[in-house]
Amino acid sequence: MQRRSLMSTLACALLAPAAATTAFAQGAVYPDRPIKVIVALPAGGSADMIARVVTQKMAAELGQPFVVDNKAGASGQIGTPLVSRAAPDGYTLMVSPASFLTTNKSIFKTLPYDPEADFVPITKFVNQPMVLVVKDKQKFPTVAAVLAAAKAAPGKLTYASSGDGSPQHLAGLMFTTRTKTDLLHVPYKGGAPAINDALAGTVDMLFAVLPEALPHIQSGKLHALGLMAAQRTATLPQTPTMAEAGAPEMNLSAWVGLLAPAKTPQPIIDRLQRAAHAALADADIKAKLAASGMEVAPGTSQQLKDAITQEIKVHAELVKAAGLVPQ
Repeated sequence: MQRRSLMSTLACALLAPAAATTAFAQGAVYPDRPIKVIVALPAGGSADMIARVVTQKMAAELGQPFVVDNKAGASGQIGTPLVSRAAPDGYTLMVSPASFLTTNKSIFKTLPYDPEADFVPITKFVNQPMVLVVKDKQKFPTVAAVLAAAKAAPGKLTYASSGDGSPQHLAGLMFTTRTKTDLLHVPYKGGAPAINDALAGTVDMLFAVLPEALPHIQSGKLHALGLMAAQRTATLPQTPTMAEAGAPEMNLSAWVGLLAPAKTPQPIIDRLQRAAHAALADADIKAKLAASGMEVAPGTSQQLKDAITQEIKVHAELVKAAGLVPQ
């Protein structure tokens, strides 16, 4: 009897995803209750802001509220696994920065999730350029001044990030590797606390996601030295690209995307993608995101999947070149 009960339980578990697909195909209404969106970062950062702005518009499109749930810490390793283990029914989603799905695989020896196997990409939301910022513009007026100071005192200058494997960390690795300098990495539990310590002068600099740093740049509390992008942005037209500032090959975009647990039925993925694309096409949403230094980047599930696969390889090469030992 125990064996029969065990076999029955296993059979039900194996058939669950197929049953969900069949139920949807037979006319089940989706969504018919609130949708949870996990953001594995603290409230107040750019990924959190993007999640709230876009999903609020998606809620109007789908007729159900989206509830953003911040599960920060451990460079995404607290919140992200919650989505990988969630039921594949479309009621638990994830808005994630690229790094949790790309760089983390090279930064850490093991992860409590598989970035490629445990999720179904739905769409990118935005691309965000990275920008090098400092508080002390007298000491560091230019990128050249940072390079000179770094070469004069290897390992002494500090830069903040939102955690190991974050876009800020990867930007720092790109900078040190390609300029042959040595900076001391100081990780925090999210972009907001990293910004706060940059504002306080606790760290020398920050390779920031532009939307997080922009208000402080505009207020004069932080000084933008160079954009890690191929061209200048209309949001900061006076800020040169890193190449213009004397540090070439420094292009890095910290994209943010929407994903679901693996085996989520395709009709649900399609429904969510249509709602996301409609939200990103809204003139008010586009204007709000552009004002924060973001570029809307809607795409297909396959395009986002391909981007994750490609960036895992590129970031692994960068981490290896930096001589970083996985934790």
